[in-house]
This record gives sequence, structure tokens and C-alpha cells, in this order.
Amino acid sequence: MTETKQDPEVARALRGLADGRAPVRLRTALAAGAAPRPCLVAPLVERCAVEPDFFVRDMLTWALTRHPVSLTLPALLREVRSDRAQARGQALHTLSKVADRRAYPAITPAVLADPDEEVARSAWRAAVVLVPDEERAALAAVLAAQLGRGGQPTRLSLSRALVTLGEEAVPVLDAGAAAADPRVRAHALATLRLLHDPDAGFAAAIEEARRVVALAGAPGTDEEHRADR
Repeated sequence: MTETKQDPEVARALRGLADGRAPVRLRTALAAGAAPRPCLVAPLVERCAVEPDFFVRDMLTWALTRHPVSLTLPALLREVRSDRAQARGQALHTLSKVADRRAYPAITPAVLADPDEEVARSAWRAAVVLVPDEERAALAAVLAAQLGRGGQPTRLSLSRALVTLGEEAVPVLDAGAAAADPRVRAHALATLRLLHDPDAGFAAAIEEARRVVALAGAPGTDEEHRADR
């Protein structure tokens, strides 16, 4: 017989993770982290892929961080390749909390450019936590290729990731600030401002960057054209 069938506590945990009530699932995940059992790693990972409640998902992640990395890492890396967006995103989020750099090779350019914005944002956060020092500049280049993507929450996530990379991101942000696409230019300029002034709000930074881009593209007056000659 398997441990799941032999041990009433494990059987109770499996029922709790599948319970229809979020508070029950939350308590079950908390208990799974407080008393780690190797046989619960797979059920915890599987629940991450379908759990609808944010707080329960966060507790599932915490529970997984309490288990040996030798067990959680292979399971999470498999989920990064899942067909289910939530499975990919939650696995990436958990990898950022596990913080084992052996996971970094799994965060490929394709993962960083995931078409699902929530997954991509999780990938960006994980990547800047896990990236080896010698690969920070290369990561910055991959991330900068997505400047201008999505709505404000997505742009802010990308900016934060690039700011985390620090000076390694400056060359690609300077290039972005000279791009033809005004959305890319504005996003790059806003990120540069955040890099040099971390206390600046993103909304204010992006608005200022948009004004700069708009003024740069505006036709000059006759007097300005004469001054340029």
C-alpha cells in the first residue's frame, strides 16, 4: 500500500486540498508546510495549477518552499512547460521563492515572452532572482525586447525587473529610448527614470516619458527650424 493510503494525516491533507471551501484549503496548505512530507509535493504542485484563490495559492507556494529542493525543483520545472497558463505562472512564482539558481536555464527567452501576461510577469520576477551574475546583461537584453508590451501593470512589472538588474540594463534602455516605436521609447525612458530615482512613481514616470516622446516628435516652429540651421 502507498503512504497516502496508510497514513490518515496524508489522506486528510489530500481531501483538504480538494475541498470546495477556500479556508479549508488554506489551512491544509498551512499544515502541509508546517509538517512537510515528501508525498505531498506532487499534490501541492498539482493544486497550484488549478487553485482559484490567490491567498491559497500563496500558501501553497510557501508550503512547497518548506520541502526539500531536491523534490520540489524537478516538479516545478516540469510545470514551467505546462500547457496550462496558471500552472506555468505559479511554478515560476514558486521558483522565485525557492531561489535555487539551478532553475535559471529553464527560464528561456520563450518563457520570458510567454503570451499570457501574468505568466510573463512571473517569469520576469523569477528571472531577476535566479540569474547568475555573468548573465545579467544578456537577460536585460531579452527583457528589453518587450518594452512597450501590455497595459500599465505589465509595463510596471517589466520596469521593476529591469531596475533590479541595475547598471546592466542601462545600455538596452538607452537603445530603447531611441527606438522608432513611441510606446517603447516612453517605457524605456520611464524605466531609466525609475532606475536613477527609485522613489519616482511609475505613473508619473511614464507620463513624463510620454511628454518627452510627444515633444520630440512634434513639428517645430519656423523660429525653431531657423535656429537649427
